[in-house]
Amino acid sequence: MSIRRFPESEYRIPFFEEEGFIRRCCSSCGEFFWTQIPEQETCGESPCYPYTFIQNPPTRRTYSVREMREAFLSFFEKAGHTRIAPYPIVARWRDDLYFTDASIIDFQPYVTEGIAPPPANPLVISQPCLRFVDIDNVGLTLGRHLTIFEMGGAHAFNYPDKRVYWKDETVRLHHEFITKELGVKSEEVTYKEGFWSGGGNAGPDVETAVRGLEVATLVFMYYKVVDGDLVELPIKTVDTGYGIERYAWLSQGSVSCFHAIYGPLLDEVLKMAGLKVDEYFVARYARLSGGMKLERVANVKKLRAGIAGELEIPVDELHAIMSPIENAMAALDHSKAIAFMLAEGVVPSNVREGYLARLVIRRLYRLLRSLQLEDELASVVDMQIKYWSDDFPHLREMRDEILDMLTTEERRYRETLRRGVGIVRKLCTQVKAGRLPEINVDTLIELYDSHGIPPNIVLEVASREDVPVSYPDDFYNRVAARHIQAPSAEIPALQRRLELLVEGLPATKRLYYEDPECRRFKAKVLKVVNGKYIILDQTAFYPEGGGQLADQGIIRWDGNEASVVSVQEIKGAVVHEVKGAPPPEGVEVACQVDWERRMSLTRHHTATHILIGALRRVLGEHAWQAGAQKEADKSRLDISHHKRITLEEIERIEELANMVVMEDVPVEVSTMPRERAEAEYGFRLYQGGAVPTREIRVVRVGDWDAEACGGTHCSSTGQVGLIKIVGVDRIQDGVERITFVAGIPALRSVQRRERMLRALAERCRSSVEGLVEKVDSLIADWKKARKAAEAFEDELVKHQAEALEREFESVAELKILVRDLGRTSVERLVKLARRLLRSDSIVILFASDKNVRIVGIAGRDAIKRGIHMGALVDKVARCVEGGGGGEADFGQGGGPLIEGLSKAIKAARRLVLEVLKG
Repeated sequence: MSIRRFPESEYRIPFFEEEGFIRRCCSSCGEFFWTQIPEQETCGESPCYPYTFIQNPPTRRTYSVREMREAFLSFFEKAGHTRIAPYPIVARWRDDLYFTDASIIDFQPYVTEGIAPPPANPLVISQPCLRFVDIDNVGLTLGRHLTIFEMGGAHAFNYPDKRVYWKDETVRLHHEFITKELGVKSEEVTYKEGFWSGGGNAGPDVETAVRGLEVATLVFMYYKVVDGDLVELPIKTVDTGYGIERYAWLSQGSVSCFHAIYGPLLDEVLKMAGLKVDEYFVARYARLSGGMKLERVANVKKLRAGIAGELEIPVDELHAIMSPIENAMAALDHSKAIAFMLAEGVVPSNVREGYLARLVIRRLYRLLRSLQLEDELASVVDMQIKYWSDDFPHLREMRDEILDMLTTEERRYRETLRRGVGIVRKLCTQVKAGRLPEINVDTLIELYDSHGIPPNIVLEVASREDVPVSYPDDFYNRVAARHIQAPSAEIPALQRRLELLVEGLPATKRLYYEDPECRRFKAKVLKVVNGKYIILDQTAFYPEGGGQLADQGIIRWDGNEASVVSVQEIKGAVVHEVKGAPPPEGVEVACQVDWERRMSLTRHHTATHILIGALRRVLGEHAWQAGAQKEADKSRLDISHHKRITLEEIERIEELANMVVMEDVPVEVSTMPRERAEAEYGFRLYQGGAVPTREIRVVRVGDWDAEACGGTHCSSTGQVGLIKIVGVDRIQDGVERITFVAGIPALRSVQRRERMLRALAERCRSSVEGLVEKVDSLIADWKKARKAAEAFEDELVKHQAEALEREFESVAELKILVRDLGRTSVERLVKLARRLLRSDSIVILFASDKNVRIVGIAGRDAIKRGIHMGALVDKVARCVEGGGGGEADFGQGGGPLIEGLSKAIKAARRLVLEVLKG
């Protein structure tokens, strides 16, 4: 089924009938809704209905965000729900998205599809969430849209054999909360029919509105979305989302949601920016602001036009009043979001969740810059940390790391802005020269994605260059939409074929788990595929997975043998790829694992867990695994970190890791239900990524590290032997790659380096201990020699230039020199050309050896006469089957065809004359 609107029967519940709710169709948006007021024409939600709660709250009393959170949680606890702690905002237990954007995300797909039981049923949670799709609307709608918010989730999971509660009870609970608990009059509550889809699930919903403000969405989720179609699930999930901040706003009737959320913080930022808010005017504006949404019209001033008419004020004046206030509000939202993201180990970068963190940081910088507060970025985020730490203590614990990452990112961004000015100027030159049609939205997004240059900088530079720019006000919405979803992992074609071939086979018995020391075993051949893929009834060969390479070894039968070269797990069956003729189906085979290789892989895998613990303790809690590969002779571990790892840090990491090895800490492996594993070890379990199973295999290294992991491991850390880091590289922005060796490979690495040091010492005629001092002395001597050589080169260039100055010819009031200098370096050509440059000169020099190199330079007077040296050199280089380029004053190029040199020299002179003679 593929639908986006459900029939009336999905919404007609006993509660509506009993309480006198009638179904109407909104005269504005055309959606159906339920109300107790027969004459009600609209659905009760802005923009169909204006905000009438501003300075006129409908609740019995006012609530802060903290008070509203507690009121919500307590109400549902009394109604039989178990309160559970919020999950992280970084959804590391999922592989399809980066951030938690709704409370139901915590339980998808494991609970909603019956893979695992819920932590409680029913349950209630107040879940911090992040959403980026409306980022340009933040501030503009005075709080209707937020990047970071808390979603109150009351969830019930109805199984075929166990019903908890469904639609009728869900609406009754909501109505009781909003009327009896909060004191809103029943007739002021409107329920609008809708459709919800998110996180892979879907279902009908009713959206609650009071005095124009939508405050909750009650979803009845019993579909799974498969290729755009809806497939009914046996589990019916009550998925309610209560907007904690919106309910607080409703109760306070403040002129914006930001006043309700941030209170004194908002006052402080407005004071820092020197802004005074006319609350009477802003309240009038706020009542009409619900319709401000950029995806309808990607131009803020056009959106304001209707409100300006209502307020009887010119739209430009309204824009000038509201923009700085809205920017201050958005800055508060973004700074809170940044604090929460960085507190959970998100490192700003150009990929994955780091991209979105960087986007928010840079947008915050732009907002503060518009308020002349860009130097206060760190202090504004620090204000948020202090403000929210009582409710979320991990913010306080991570404060130093948050501010350190933020300072590093701010410095990089300032460098990006400085560099960006030059890039945009070059782009403007191309537009003016006709080589680029315009700077449009796609160009802006490319500049932002590739160079980090925000559109406001492009606008500033382009306006000075008189180059038009097409810039929509929903720019960041468009950018975020490209990056909010994690890319789907492609299934290799071979794996897809094997999946079909192992259909119907029983799961392979895994001896590598049952008996980790098993190196020889007997098994029965169940199936042979394509003459080289073998499925056994049981195996001790470990299949590739979790970054660990597959085992290798030998399979023997009836005097024959084949080598196992690769092992893969396909839908529960372990598939062995063999080299050589395979055994026939049904035969019993004797198998032997290459144990030396297995133990080296095992040591490296266990060493990975030890290193992760050491990295976290040295670099900080933000250090998360971003990838790993465990090989027999070496391994690598990619870690998220915002700056380069220093030599001192590397030494400390090695020291801590080897201390754990020497302490011979037990390595314990256990399998437990995922809800128990998460409760016991937290979400650090998912260092290696999401685990899509009900049972989780937990590898615990004492109190040092605990992770969900399917690899092979030593029984204690002492078996790992020495751990030695042999390389640290920055493989991408925000990710450091640590290459290391363990056990015998570590010893061999140390020995190899010792041999290199001794050989180097011998060549330098020094002892190993005195090698540094000796090398320093040699470098000092080399620098002196280089300096002398450079002085000699400069003198040579000077004399050569003096000789060449006599060879200039005068043409059209300019001086021209075109010469081949034979076997000469390009560096000397450039030096000579620059030395010969005058305002009225044109110099084109050639060097020829195995190929031809060309350098051209032109003075101001020559450029005014139409000379563009980059274009000219490119044309000349075609004579030697090459190319070139450059700017008007300087060009460089060349080609491999030596035979074309004389033709190129003639072409250079001819092209210059053609330009000068018009």
